[in-house]
Amino acid sequence: MRLIRTVDAEGAVLCHDITQIIRGVTKDAVFRKGHIVTKEDIPVLLSVGKDQLYVWEQEEGMLHENDAASILCDMCQGQYMSRSEVKEGKIEIRADRDGLFKADAKGLEAVNGFGEMMIASRHGNFPVKKGDKLAGTRIIPLVIKEEKLQRARQAAMEVTGGRPILELKPFVHKKVGIITTGNEVFYGRIQDTFTPVIEQKLAEFDCQVTDHVTWNDDDKKVTGSILDMIGNGADVVICTGGMSVDPDDKTPLAIKNTGARIVSYGAPVLPGAMFLLAYYEGKEQGRERKAVIMGLPGCVMYARRTIFDLVLPRVMADDMVTARELAALGQGGLCLNCETCTFPNCGFGKGR
Repeated sequence: MRLIRTVDAEGAVLCHDITQIIRGVTKDAVFRKGHIVTKEDIPVLLSVGKDQLYVWEQEEGMLHENDAASILCDMCQGQYMSRSEVKEGKIEIRADRDGLFKADAKGLEAVNGFGEMMIASRHGNFPVKKGDKLAGTRIIPLVIKEEKLQRARQAAMEVTGGRPILELKPFVHKKVGIITTGNEVFYGRIQDTFTPVIEQKLAEFDCQVTDHVTWNDDDKKVTGSILDMIGNGADVVICTGGMSVDPDDKTPLAIKNTGARIVSYGAPVLPGAMFLLAYYEGKEQGRERKAVIMGLPGCVMYARRTIFDLVLPRVMADDMVTARELAALGQGGLCLNCETCTFPNCGFGKGR
């Protein structure tokens, strides 16, 4: 690549796009990379402020921005994603289907730390729709050393174990059982307004509520129902009510007595501090079964967004949640209860 005067550019090959910006009218290339400049092009080039041009002159060990951008995109593009055409060293990545988007933060940091190249993504662990923009990649200079790009690729692979930096996990069909607890509901003293909220949130995913029972504050009955539902094919069991520390709040004990592995009872999220998450593996009705069990605090019934909105998409994509990940939600775990809710386009649940 070499720099020449535009008035002397007839017959030269452009090594980058020439963009014209007219506010409110256009922002697009008037000439594309690879265009051979004609005599008639010169006044147009001058009119867009190009008194000098970079024209292509191949140099060993150097990559043009567009070629390098394709390599950079390969580092991060996972399955169920598509990319735009490369333009001025930029490529956009979009979702090809609905699912849970995940981004390897350490992989992003490894690549972006090299300089002269960048990957910017939306926040991971949130649901996306087909067609949503997931990330953008760009090479900063017009040319970049091929060796530097390869070092960035190696650094990313070491962090991710050879996997792409970005991942899209499709949602999986789930059978769901719901257990409503509480003397006040069981004996008909108040109406159950919790279950309709759960059903509304479940309706956003590919799932089927296969069973629903209501019990008084009897942990043995709740334990038995959880195991019965799992034995009958439930992939997820949701227990509502009885999640506090009062003597008659026995849902955590009921879940523990199933033998499930408790990931966490409590989360640094408001609303949702008294949330419980557990994973069950065992044999029910003669079959090996796996299931997710969640105990939901009362806030899920009346707050617009809670811990349930952060964990449910991951459960529906078979993305296992760890205690460490829940603990990391402390920063960003405070819902500001905005008058106009913009979730998930806000800070709630974004973590570190």
